[in-house]
Formats: sequence, C-alpha cells, structure tokens
Amino acid sequence: MLVRSLRSSALKWPGAAEVEAALRRWADGLDLPGLIALGYFGSYARDEAGVGSGLDLVLVVAESKAPAPLRAVRFPLETLPVPADALVLTRDEWAALRKRNDRFARTLRRETRWIVGPP
Repeated sequence: MLVRSLRSSALKWPGAAEVEAALRRWADGLDLPGLIALGYFGSYARDEAGVGSGLDLVLVVAESKAPAPLRAVRFPLETLPVPADALVLTRDEWAALRKRNDRFARTLRRETRWIVGPP
C-alpha cells in the first residue's frame, strides 16, 4: 500500500527490503503449529518489484484438512505492507510439486527466497 513519506507529502510504494523485513516480522508473529517453510517468489524474489507489485507467498505445512483454495484464509495477509497472495501446500503436495517439471514448479524451485525453512 502507498505510504506517506515523513519528509514530504509524496506517497511512495514500500521497497523490497522494507517488504522483506515486514514479511519476517509477520512470519515471527504467526502462531501456526506445523509450519515447515515460508517463502516468497515472483517479482519481489527477482528484484523486479515496482509500484503496485504484490507479494507471492508459498507456505508449506505438515498437513491440512482444508481444501487447498481455502487454506490461505487463516493467514492475516492484509497486515503485510503490499497486497499478498499465498499458496499453502502440505508437505506431501510440496514433495509432489518439486518432482514436476512444468514451468510453475521450475519457477518455485529457482526463485523462492525462504524466510522459514526451506522444506
């Protein structure tokens, strides 16, 4: 989200270092038994983020009974300084994804910067 600079009336988008620091604090505040790994990929991981860029997260948990599309609902993504999307995978789903050779799996293997973990 845009924030007002302390020395000016101009609005600025948080930089990559600020976003990563906020993500580390966010991860430290999570009370999630079974969290194995948390990382980010996409434009922030590639150092290509700019105004309007969102944060793409991947979380690996030991297990989950919730359907995959609903797992991210339990995370307070709105408290991060930029819009964020989270992909929450179980340990078994992560292992299966790592064996795939499609573009998405290769991108995750190559780009992910781990804050907690890696798995």
